[in-house]
Amino acid sequence: MSSVPRHFALLPAAGVGARMAAGHPKQYLDIHGRPMIWHAIRAFAGHPAIQGIHVVISADDGWWDAYDWQEFPNLTVLRRGGATRAESVQNGLLAMADQVDAGDWVLVHDAARPCLSRTLLDHLLEALADDPVGGILAVPVADTLKRAGDGGRIAETVPRAGLWGAQTPQMFRHGPLLAALSAAGSQVTDEASALEYLGLAPRLVESDLLNLKVTYPRDLELARLLLAS
Repeated sequence: MSSVPRHFALLPAAGVGARMAAGHPKQYLDIHGRPMIWHAIRAFAGHPAIQGIHVVISADDGWWDAYDWQEFPNLTVLRRGGATRAESVQNGLLAMADQVDAGDWVLVHDAARPCLSRTLLDHLLEALADDPVGGILAVPVADTLKRAGDGGRIAETVPRAGLWGAQTPQMFRHGPLLAALSAAGSQVTDEASALEYLGLAPRLVESDLLNLKVTYPRDLELARLLLAS
C-alpha cells in the first residue's frame, strides 16, 4: 500500500456522440491531424503527478487500433465500455483495482474535452490535495436560465444564483468512487452525482469556459481554434 496517494487518469470513451452526427464516434474526430481523444490524453501524459492513464473503450471499437499510441508509455486501454458513462467508469475502476490503492486519486475526464490546460489541472490537484471528499472543475453559471415549455416557448426563468456548470476532470479516491457508483446505479451522469447519492458534498473548483466539451459540430471548430492558439 502506498503511504502517499497517487494520481491516475481515467477517460471513458465508449460513447458514439450521436449529437455530432459525424458517422463515427466523436472522440476520433480530427483536430490538427490527431483524434480528439489524443488531445485529452496528452493533458495528463506530460504531467509528473499522473502515474498512469486508463482509457475505457467499447469491446467492438474499430477505431482505436488505427492510431499509434506509443508516445504515451503510461497509457492502458481497456475494452470494457458499458452502456452508459457510469458503467464505463465503474468497469474501468474495477479493471484498475489491482494497480491502485483505495486511497489513490482517480481523475475522470471526458474524452471529448480536449482543451484541458496544465494550469487548470494543476489548480485542481492543488485544491483537492487534502480534501476529504474530492471535487470537480466547474464554472459558475453566468447566463440567465430559461426552462422551455410547450412549443419552444419559455415556461419560467430559473434563478442562477449558486448554479455551476460541471466539467471534468472529476477527482475522487478510487475506493469511495467505486463504492458510490455501485450504490448510485448506472444512470448518474457524472461522478460527483454518485458521491452526492451517498450524502457527500464534493468541492467545486473554479474552471473556465475554455475547458469546453465537444458536443455539437460548432464546438469542434472552437476546439480547433483554441488548440491552434
